[in-house]
Amino acid sequence: MESITFRIQREADVYVALSAGRRLANELQFSETDRTRIEICILELAHNLIRHAGGGEITLTQVHRDPAQIGLAVESRDTGPGIPDVELALRDGYSTIHSLGAGLPGVRRLMDDFYIDSTPGVGTTVRAVKWRTSHR
Repeated sequence: MESITFRIQREADVYVALSAGRRLANELQFSETDRTRIEICILELAHNLIRHAGGGEITLTQVHRDPAQIGLAVESRDTGPGIPDVELALRDGYSTIHSLGAGLPGVRRLMDDFYIDSTPGVGTTVRAVKWRTSHR
């Protein structure tokens, strides 16, 4: 499967990406719990694009660790202001917009693999992967 990329500029775009992620997770036979985790990841990352970067892209990709293990990667990319202190941004409760500060730390906890790269003035890339735990 090739990647599917969604431009995220406004709230409606978030739900288009979310719907596609739900459909893909279902096709890949993720458990209901893991489908929910993937949906939360897409919601958090897409909302972050709107709130912090003025928009960006979400890409969904079926990935393989080996022939038997299938995963779903959610990648968020923007050319926004970047995150000056990534470690601080990954702490529970930290927020620059007076929110709960649960977004990035929550995504990291919900998904199996988590990677973030951010350069102030250049932008941010976040990639999170959920691996399917068993064949159905």
